[in-house]
Amino acid sequence: MRHLPAARPVPFLLTPVDREAPERARRLRALGLGGMPDPVFDAFADLLADTTGAPFAMVNFVDEHRQFLAGLRTPAGRSAAALGAGPDGGATGRRMGRERGYCPYVVVRRRALVLEDVRDYPRFAGNPLVDETGVRTYLGAPLLDRTGIALGTVCVVDTEPRPWGRAGLATIKARAAELAAEIRHREDDLL
Repeated sequence: MRHLPAARPVPFLLTPVDREAPERARRLRALGLGGMPDPVFDAFADLLADTTGAPFAMVNFVDEHRQFLAGLRTPAGRSAAALGAGPDGGATGRRMGRERGYCPYVVVRRRALVLEDVRDYPRFAGNPLVDETGVRTYLGAPLLDRTGIALGTVCVVDTEPRPWGRAGLATIKARAAELAAEIRHREDDLL
């Protein structure tokens, strides 16, 4: 009987290689984004949550090493920690590693992502947010700047599966385009 070599575990890679990360980090710094909570982005997250009916909504900027929730809406009495964001030395509690959540994947792909039930997708079901915080659904779209770089995302999550469908996809894309236009206006003001 022939002995076959033992199967090697295949590394699980949630986020594709992010070759734009250094340029994205430079763009975020130049635009002054991704370091502090922003009341405009918080208000946008509120609008996004109200529009979709999701309890959690975010404006998330992704750099080389982390994610930063510059805009955030959580249910009353819940903090960013409910989504796995931790203390960051700046007392904002809105930073997360790139391995958490689905936004880094959206940024690298530069395409919207609809996960009606994350457990239905082996690639996404093993994300730490599923077991640690109970995230069951995700809807997100990239924020593209005027140079075409995806700076981050606008997204919503829920602890219950949701049938987002085409209407949800259209909504998140439209909201991302609105916020991208706002970011372009900010950049114009900087010039």
